[in-house]
Amino acid sequence: QVQLVESGGGLVQAGGSLRLSCAASGRTISSAAMGWFRQAPGEDRKFVGGISRSGSTDYADSVKGRFTISRDNSENTMYLQMNSLKPEDTAIYYCALRQSYSHSYTTYTTREAYDYWGQGTQITVSS
Repeated sequence: QVQLVESGGGLVQAGGSLRLSCAASGRTISSAAMGWFRQAPGEDRKFVGGISRSGSTDYADSVKGRFTISRDNSENTMYLQMNSLKPEDTAIYYCALRQSYSHSYTTYTTREAYDYWGQGTQITVSS
């Protein structure tokens, strides 16, 4: 059974930085496409960024240039480095893993593309 556990959330001032971790078990992440999503109160869960099997990344326009996804295959962990945080980044952040076949260089941007989700971690950015 695949399990994903996020950590690293918290409260930060605008302009600050945080790094989220997503530790996986039950599946080797180096052979899976993964993604980060976020959900603000009253809104749908939205794509933040994704990493393909090959390691290529893609981001939502709202975070491009500020957020960076990486992974450490030896730790079986994916990361989301968030810089220059803004109050509108406040949300619960979720990591996700696609168990189904993934093309090597494809990042998946829809919720439906992913099979497993973490429990979420709260990020609050104060102005």
